[in-house]
This record gives sequence, structure tokens and C-alpha cells, in this order.
Amino acid sequence: MSQETPARMRAVSQERAGGPEVLRVVETDRPRPGPTEILVRVHAAGVNPADWKARARGAFLTGEVPPFTLGFDVSGVVEAVGIGVTVHRPGDEVFGMPRFPHPASAYAEYVTAPARRFARRPARLDHVQAAALPLAGLTAWQALVDTAEVRSGQRVLIHAAAGGVGHLAVQIAKARGAYVIATARQAKHDFLRELGADELIDYTTQDFAEAVRDVDVVLETVGGDYPARSLNTLRPGGTLVSILPLDPAFPADRAAAAGIRAAFVMVEPDLAALREIAALADDGRLRVHVETVLPLEEAAKAHTLGESGRTRGKIVLSVV
Repeated sequence: MSQETPARMRAVSQERAGGPEVLRVVETDRPRPGPTEILVRVHAAGVNPADWKARARGAFLTGEVPPFTLGFDVSGVVEAVGIGVTVHRPGDEVFGMPRFPHPASAYAEYVTAPARRFARRPARLDHVQAAALPLAGLTAWQALVDTAEVRSGQRVLIHAAAGGVGHLAVQIAKARGAYVIATARQAKHDFLRELGADELIDYTTQDFAEAVRDVDVVLETVGGDYPARSLNTLRPGGTLVSILPLDPAFPADRAAAAGIRAAFVMVEPDLAALREIAALADDGRLRVHVETVLPLEEAAKAHTLGESGRTRGKIVLSVV
């Protein structure tokens, strides 16, 4: 470990459940990497719905309660490595989504995590862009590639296509050779056309369940009645993948009768997929749109913006 590495660091902490106002910057001990772990000097941290949901309920899905530090998406530089680490060295620029769904504590100047939760940062992306990519990119990849097995020539419907997951999913589906139908407000249609969407549905003026037919795969990111209504758009034998738990009222019998597979996927750390996503970025076939960059001290503002539901792409905290 570098002799210049400080023993203390800044981090965003919360002591209780609540609104964005519970987030505050504190000084705390810098973590040390254990066996198979690396210490990363965080340059930027992505902001995700999982963050503000954990903040509001005052608990992670895995049970951890305050005080804690939020954040899963990291881009930074390896500062030190623990024993047994061979995939990274000090000085390597990396990005990743370590520990999810357990706390990764990314809203901080340093994080430690298992070395294989990180991949080399795509050369075409800076740290801010790279920090916006892991959780949303892995979610889209694991839903479309690993679960739905999207392939060339298929018709794919992507809901909330201009959002963090959605805008990456559009590009991943296109990279797989799919015909992409995207739902979004009219104001975001030009943006989605630039990303490769073939057909656009303004959900505020059109009922997608009536306008779209014979799709092979639906990526559902909204919740509510969207999964049930999306069944109308699927061909027999198609696949509905939701990144939110399916409601108990979801008509599973109706889906089964049509031979439709309905699945809920929760993102997980995945080195192989991170490398695939990085390769797409370096090939110019995947770009991440960062709507807003804020300093670490303005994490509360980042949450307020994110919870508005009107952000295009991603919000990122700049740490360095």
C-alpha cells in the first residue's frame, strides 16, 4: 500500500431511514483489503434506484441497517491488493458492482471488495461514464442475454427505454441483432433513435398493449400492471423478463397457457459479463448517457433528482 494512502477518508453515511436529507458526509477509517480483495481509490460512484430505496427503508435487502454507506457502482484506481490477488495490480483502472446486494459503500473515497468483482475500465470511457455502467449494464445484460437469450432477428420490447437500465438494454439488444421497440415519452424518442431503437411508443398517448404485437422478449422495468399488460404483446412461447419482483396478482396461469416464460431477475456481480460490456463500450457499440454529475457532498441532491423519475440515463457522484 502506498505510504501516501491516508488512514481516514470521506464517506456519505446515514444514521436512520428517511428522505435524502438523512445523507451526510462524515470522516471515517479507510478500509483495508483482506485476502483476495483489492482497495480501490474511488474516482466516481454511480447512483441507482437500489440506493434510494435502501435509504428510504433504512435497510438493505440483505438486512443491514444504519449506520451505513450507500452505493454499488464504482470506477477508480487500484491502490493496494490483498494476498492471493493476481487479476489486478496497484495502478490498474477498474470498474465494477462489488458485493451486491450487500453494501458496497461506494459513496466514499475508498472501497474494498473481492478482486474479481472488478474488471478493467473500458478505455473509451472516463471514470464518470464507467461508474454509471456496472449495475445498470449488468442488469440489462443478465436479463436480455443470460435469461432471455436474445438473438438476431428477434423482436424485443423495452419499457422505460430512456432510463438507466433501459438505454443500455436498447444498445445491448441491438448488438445482439434484435429489432427493438422502446416505450418512452415523446421528448426522449430522438435520444433513443440515436441509440438504435427501431420503433418508439409514447406511453402517454398510446397503449403499448394495443399497439405492439408478436414480440419475442419483453424487458419490464416499470412494475405495476405493466407485466400483465405486456403479455398482450408477446407471441406464444415468448419471454417476459422483469427487473422488479412480479406482483402476486400477475396472471401466471395465463402466461403459462400461452407458453410464455415470466421471470424476475436480480442483478449479481459477474466478471465475465462486465468484460463483455466493457468490450461493447470499447467497440463503440455501447455508450452510457450520464445526465448529471454531482460532487460527493451533494449525494442528497442526486437522490432527489433520481427519485423524480424523469432522469434520462444515469446520475453519477464525482469523488476525485
